Amino acid sequence: MIEVKNVTKTYGAGDAAFQALKGVSFTIDAGEFVAIMGPSGSGKSTTMHILGCLDTPTSGTYRLKGKKVSDMTDEELAKIRSEEIGFVFQSFNLLARTTVARNVMLPLIYDEKVPVDERAERVRAAVRAAGLDESLLERKSNQLSGGQIQRVAIARALVNDPALILADEPTGNLDTKTGELVLGTFQKLNEGHGRTIVVITHEPEVAEHAARIITVRDGLIVSDSKTHARRRAELAD
Repeated sequence: MIEVKNVTKTYGAGDAAFQALKGVSFTIDAGEFVAIMGPSGSGKSTTMHILGCLDTPTSGTYRLKGKKVSDMTDEELAKIRSEEIGFVFQSFNLLARTTVARNVMLPLIYDEKVPVDERAERVRAAVRAAGLDESLLERKSNQLSGGQIQRVAIARALVNDPALILADEPTGNLDTKTGELVLGTFQKLNEGHGRTIVVITHEPEVAEHAARIITVRDGLIVSDSKTHARRRAELAD
């Protein structure tokens, strides 16, 4: 699914240059649940931007599903972001006075390949997959709890059936109990539906919900290991 090889990223030039990534390499297979963890300034957000095709490496290569991202045009990158990647952000980014159904449907409006008469069923399927009740479809997002709002954001990320779900600090604005519910939703999507999920976080407790943790510090990968969740699953098998 993902192949990152010797990727560097430098911002600025001359004396003001800052090297956010210093040659990172890793792969993520289809169906994996991976956390990329590190403190502020570690390079994890830069890594997320590159994985999400929101930025390009200064050097090195990034391939998504075998395609070299740096060779793509702006139009091709926009299509990848629209069709291949589902984004979930810490700040939710929902339209506050708009219904759940319309918020979830938003990516489909820009996808001409999805017929209009299929959109409603796609929305219902995504809402169910995100662990929400269909009775909430006509409720406005500013009438929902924090956990419900984040799961609406997950449903919106799922509605185009992307190859990759990329979540940036998805529990950062939630209390501990609600955050656990959201992380449980990611686990169900991964284990029950085979979704490839990458979570960006600075919290070890969040990262432990994934099957694998890649730790970044000072622009370098310092560890790449299985979590207790992965080891328990392997023992159960």
